[in-house]
Amino acid sequence: MAALVPLFVTTFALVLAAAAADPDLLQDVCVADLTSGVNVNGFTCKSLTNISAADFFFDGLVKPGLTNNTFGSLVTAANVQKIPGLNTLGVSLSRIDYAPGGLNPPHTHPRATEIAFVLEGELDVGFITTANVLISKSIKKGEIFVFPRGLVHFQKNNGKVPAAAIVAFNSQLPGTQSIATTLFAATPPVPDNVLTKAFQVGTKEVEKIKSRFAPKK
Repeated sequence: MAALVPLFVTTFALVLAAAAADPDLLQDVCVADLTSGVNVNGFTCKSLTNISAADFFFDGLVKPGLTNNTFGSLVTAANVQKIPGLNTLGVSLSRIDYAPGGLNPPHTHPRATEIAFVLEGELDVGFITTANVLISKSIKKGEIFVFPRGLVHFQKNNGKVPAAAIVAFNSQLPGTQSIATTLFAATPPVPDNVLTKAFQVGTKEVEKIKSRFAPKK
């Protein structure tokens, strides 16, 4: 029985590792057919006779994104929806640009761990564990920080000049849930009595916050 313990531990670790990212592909490529109406865990594959270099190319991260918005930041994704050739490969990137004082607000990626590389400037970054402990650090150009899968995290540019980062994920489509937007701009809306009790504030405060997250007309 004792001899089985190491085998069980090893097997369990391998299962966990396999579950920590997108499933491995079972063929050379499976270029996403983004027009298909078939729903699978990922995307159906194009015919191999109908793929080209364009399915594996994207130049959308070359230029800084516009940061003239409420949060002073912009995320430009390079995921399977932009690069169909990423389908089943379990990786993707994003570029994040920050105005001085810009914030990538608290959010989670339910399907991926994130690793951030600072291209320019300096960022204050952090994530919160399930024990409600903040792990944070200031990082500068050329430095890296990791945000574990599913944990709430953020980045803020506290400098006086723009900043930028490239972030990588172990998922072709990591998903993003911005905490504030998820709670205050859901459709249909989260009931006020849920939010007032959760945040220990009055209905007027909740309605005020919801109005700020309402779609611009």
